[in-house]
Amino acid sequence: MKTALIYPPSANPTAPYLSVPALTGYLRSNGVEVVPIDANIGAYDRLLQPSVLKALAQRVQARLTKLQQKPRLNHTDQLLFGRLWRGREAGRTAIKEIRTALEILRDRSKDLFFDPACYESALITVEAALSLISAAYAPLSMDFISYRTPFALLNASEIQKDARPNRNPFHDYFCELGERLAREQVRLAGISIAFPGQIQPAYALAYLLKRRLPELHLTVGGPAITQILVRLNPDELARGLGPFDTAVLFEGEQALLKLSRAVEKGERPAGVHRGEICQDLKALPAPDFDGLPLDRYLSPGLVLPYDPTRGCYWGKCAFCHYGLAEVGTARYRERPIARICEHLKLLTEKYDCRTFHFSQDTLAPRTAQKMARAFVSANLSIQWASDMRPEPALSPACCRDLADGGALALALGIESGAPRILNLMQKGIDSADIQAALSHLAEAGIATEAMCFTDFPGETYQEAMATIRLLRTFRNRIALFICGEFSLTPGARTARYPKDFGLAEVWQVSRDEFIKSPFFREKTASKTPRQQAKIDEAVAELSASYWLHNYPWAGSLSTAHTLLWYARYGPAVFRHMVGVRKSGRGSSASGRRSFSGYNPAEIIPLSETREIDIWETLNYEQRAVSRSAYHELADQIPPVFKRRGSRR
Repeated sequence: MKTALIYPPSANPTAPYLSVPALTGYLRSNGVEVVPIDANIGAYDRLLQPSVLKALAQRVQARLTKLQQKPRLNHTDQLLFGRLWRGREAGRTAIKEIRTALEILRDRSKDLFFDPACYESALITVEAALSLISAAYAPLSMDFISYRTPFALLNASEIQKDARPNRNPFHDYFCELGERLAREQVRLAGISIAFPGQIQPAYALAYLLKRRLPELHLTVGGPAITQILVRLNPDELARGLGPFDTAVLFEGEQALLKLSRAVEKGERPAGVHRGEICQDLKALPAPDFDGLPLDRYLSPGLVLPYDPTRGCYWGKCAFCHYGLAEVGTARYRERPIARICEHLKLLTEKYDCRTFHFSQDTLAPRTAQKMARAFVSANLSIQWASDMRPEPALSPACCRDLADGGALALALGIESGAPRILNLMQKGIDSADIQAALSHLAEAGIATEAMCFTDFPGETYQEAMATIRLLRTFRNRIALFICGEFSLTPGARTARYPKDFGLAEVWQVSRDEFIKSPFFREKTASKTPRQQAKIDEAVAELSASYWLHNYPWAGSLSTAHTLLWYARYGPAVFRHMVGVRKSGRGSSASGRRSFSGYNPAEIIPLSETREIDIWETLNYEQRAVSRSAYHELADQIPPVFKRRGSRR
């Protein structure tokens, strides 16, 4: 019996993700015939073609023309007008240049890939293509992180509506995928949802497969869907499964093997199956990438994921709910050092790969040091990156060992530069630990990435600025940084014990039956709007001293492209390249006038601001979301009238 393991869009197209190879390795080692499918790169391979983009541009123009013929535009028309206009302008770049852009990103000689101007032009073109695709399916907004429509994932009905062909840019590829599963006589298909941006496309794929292959057993698993399904009550869960026969929560190896055996016997499993935590990682084989299109990823060199550990050995951070755990983080486990070396040697030789990203919650510094020493002893010539806590264990000697053992980059969970906030977060480290770790890693020649955020409950303006001062002070030792904003995550201590963190209340908007996004209100506002604006300005000023890009490109943290640029030019590359500026064409509405009677430069910013206001009202004042509630507010916004005497 054949089992297909599918990684759906929309996600990072520059490297394979770990879930399918890890499950493939386990199932194959137990005698299961597996068909691994990276539907993410497969779907984008199909979309990012000049002929497809040209057809989408025609669709955008037809929709835009229809809008332009209206004597007036209401609020939703104005939003649509803006997205169509921007998509049409972006499409002019994308159609002409997409073939060259993909050649640059896959340039095996790497000369074009590592030319800053060529690389910039390729990114501009690909992002223009995404803008065009989004516009063709507006109100969809999609990129390699997110996939959103206004009412996406509110409930099972909205999920099914967004799965219809006219709302789904991946529909044609999904049809081809269904035909492939039929040809190969697959009887069980597992869809792995690692990130939120994959949820709706995964359901759209499942609905299509269930219609076309009704006897195919469909199961779903992965970190993103686990954290959703585990919070649903029985009635919501039954609706939430939708087209799926079963779901596997938490770690999937053993549960998926049992499902495969059951389907092979002719049984018809149903409902939710809680995966068992693998207690002994020594029993797990290496991830198996055979069957994946390793030459199709948008990267000139292969960067493979590997998990030497699982879970988090600290597991106390108050803000954290991540991965395959009901609350907090999963229990920490490690593979034996000898087995890690054995696996990496196998992957290096089998796939001719020398660059790895150790993909897990976090890697203990002492374990990393042992690994690095073992790599040297085994003459294992690799370069690697991982996430780590900035602990005292990152001594000068430890960091030198890490560098000698191939450590290329480490992303440190710094979070804050304010001692009081670090204590509230229960980080278990202080400012001195952070500063020492930054210094020791930089002195060892390892690219050090800083992960921070502001607006933790109770954080003052001065404490937020302390984080930015830390980043500014150590700018010459920090290869890249991110400074996000706090969001409340279900399963984190801040959400489960809100009063302990100064939150007056936590709520979920009514009729949000699936995602159940939590909102919160502090007892007292910790910052004024003016102070918040100053924080944003300070982050923007600091960002201007780096050559940054959106995920998953070079200049964003822990990406395949970033690692390749470090390997080529060293840890300081994104500071040295700061003079390279984007010069994209056609994606902005400013400065252009429409002769159709509507001015995009006026309509777009105003309609987008009003849209934000509507959702603020729904989420924070009414605390209920529905189509009718949305349209009641939208209908109160004055329409825009076509200018008299306008002509095409």
